[in-house]
Amino acid sequence: MVRKAVIPVAGLGTRLLPLTKALPKEMLPIGDKPVIEHTIRELVESGIDDITIVTSSRKELVQRHFAPDADLEAQLAAAGKDELAAAMAELSSLAHITYLYQNGPYGNGTPVLNAARVIGDEPFMVLWADDVFVAEVPRARQLKSAYEATGAPVLALMPMAVEDASRYGVPVVEEDLGGGRLRISGLVEKPRPEEAPSRYAAIGGYVVTPGVVAELEAATRRWHEHPEGEIYLTDALHRHAAAGHPVYGQVIDGTWWDTGTPLNYLKAQFAAALADPAYGPELRKLAQEG
Repeated sequence: MVRKAVIPVAGLGTRLLPLTKALPKEMLPIGDKPVIEHTIRELVESGIDDITIVTSSRKELVQRHFAPDADLEAQLAAAGKDELAAAMAELSSLAHITYLYQNGPYGNGTPVLNAARVIGDEPFMVLWADDVFVAEVPRARQLKSAYEATGAPVLALMPMAVEDASRYGVPVVEEDLGGGRLRISGLVEKPRPEEAPSRYAAIGGYVVTPGVVAELEAATRRWHEHPEGEIYLTDALHRHAAAGHPVYGQVIDGTWWDTGTPLNYLKAQFAAALADPAYGPELRKLAQEG
């Protein structure tokens, strides 16, 4: 069973500067919640509430957001704002959250390996906190179900236009098992459109197994050989699949909002606002008037 999850948040968020100079990108609001809260609620709704956040000294606001604040709750209650007081108490007890400071080479494989050394010899989920999914069945639950059916590493996939291939890791599909589940034999990182091995993009969601962690350990031992001096989770998954181990992709049924660039963040915020039952009707009228 997948019982635990890892959320790396130590990145600098350079694509969103200057907005993210002081404010972590994971704390940017989507609707009335920061992105990372959407991610944690998605995990909790999927039955995973043991969560490790791999952070840096720049991301204190993430910890403050989920920390208990008895004084604030008491102040709200004394002012007769019982609903808000209850919401603050619920937020601080939402999940069991452990914080680790990232240590090691650059690249998104490092925080995963940092957490794996604490989690131990069991599978776990990895989600990035700059993705928001809107789906009847949460993305995390879809990935969890795929792992329970296969017992092997799983990547979240979305269909893509071939001209976008150079923006993503693109899986080599060996077999379509139906229900959006694909067996894959490798990943090609940011191929040219004419060289893309499939029409799917690997996006922010993984179930990682001890075999993949072993590939990350090996990559760390030789990280200086990498032209950029970085280690990546997708490289470890590729090596694991290329060695003949089963690896699967799950095409996620839902809508994906990537908040990691200014335009995509604005799109996600706009979509969330339009979907809000309180604000959506007024905003639609405003858009029509404009």
